[in-house]
Amino acid sequence: MAVNPMQRKARNSFLLGMLVMLVIAAIIIAFLVIQLKNYIDKETAEKQASVNIAVLSQSVKSGQIITEDMLTTKTVNRNLIPSDAIGNVATLSNYNLEDKEGNAVTSRYDEEEGTTRYYITLDGTEYEVFQEENTLNYYITVRNEKQYIELNSIPIVAKVDMEANTVLTRELVTRGDNTTSNDVRKEEFNMIVLPTQIETGDYIDVRLVLPSGQNYIVVSKKEVTIPEISGVPSESTIWLNLTEGEINLISNAIVEAYRLDGAKLYANIYTEPGMQDAAIPTYTPSQAVAELIRENPNIIQTAREELESRYNANQRLNVINPAVDATGETGDNNVSSKVEEEITTTKEERRDYLDSLSAQTSNTSTAN
Repeated sequence: MAVNPMQRKARNSFLLGMLVMLVIAAIIIAFLVIQLKNYIDKETAEKQASVNIAVLSQSVKSGQIITEDMLTTKTVNRNLIPSDAIGNVATLSNYNLEDKEGNAVTSRYDEEEGTTRYYITLDGTEYEVFQEENTLNYYITVRNEKQYIELNSIPIVAKVDMEANTVLTRELVTRGDNTTSNDVRKEEFNMIVLPTQIETGDYIDVRLVLPSGQNYIVVSKKEVTIPEISGVPSESTIWLNLTEGEINLISNAIVEAYRLDGAKLYANIYTEPGMQDAAIPTYTPSQAVAELIRENPNIIQTAREELESRYNANQRLNVINPAVDATGETGDNNVSSKVEEEITTTKEERRDYLDSLSAQTSNTSTAN
């Protein structure tokens, strides 16, 4: 049967169209397969390059102690992690260990094994630190024999202010020096003149300034807690953790500040407590208080030796009284009145500051 030329042309056009569609479909399928493969390869590569790392779950201030509950785990690309990152909670826990002599435990990440190893250097020799699973005791191996070591935990503090989701590194934290000894007690003070904008978590020195202008550091680098009454921070009361020796020192300074017109006991704030070392106290007590510190059985031996060494080295037990005796009555009255004005002004400014914080809180609550 003869085929009409028009039919033949139509059939050829149809076949050509089908062939073109098949080629296009094949190209699309090949493209999709390639894309899918690239996606799978990329996902596999990202998965292989990803690690779980501990980051801050909240903002912290310079000088603030970092604890395990402030950390959370996130998955990130290992290429974005600093080489000195504190990768997990276990590393942080071991980073704040040291022995009785102050030899610190260090850590190194083993990439091949994917584990962190811990080391301590004793008498110039580095040893790997192990922990028994059943007893949790720490030990090192010396000449193929276990040698147990006693390790103490010390606080880890932030050197600088950090926001949530920050990866902790050894450059951002430091080992704190405010370890808690058996004689530490929380003391309340309401006679120390406070800076206007002091807040809980700030670190301060407590200083005594005399009418003669002499200025002494009584206790140094103490973290402040400001108690709240009905949700409102106190205007004048602070809490400080002090050792028995420091309690005696500051008590003596309080007595002298009350006794001398124009003397002032005040606090000043560290600007970057995580970076700044504690100032060396320069205040020395009266002979009677010095004897009390030496004889008080509540002061631990280490504190007693440190305090006795400081007092014997300074030889300044009688500096304050001669300075006061040399001040005339007129000068005393003038200094006294000016100091009273300064203290009153500071307290009024702090009250205004707290009122502004309270107003901001009320406005926020109302807006919500």
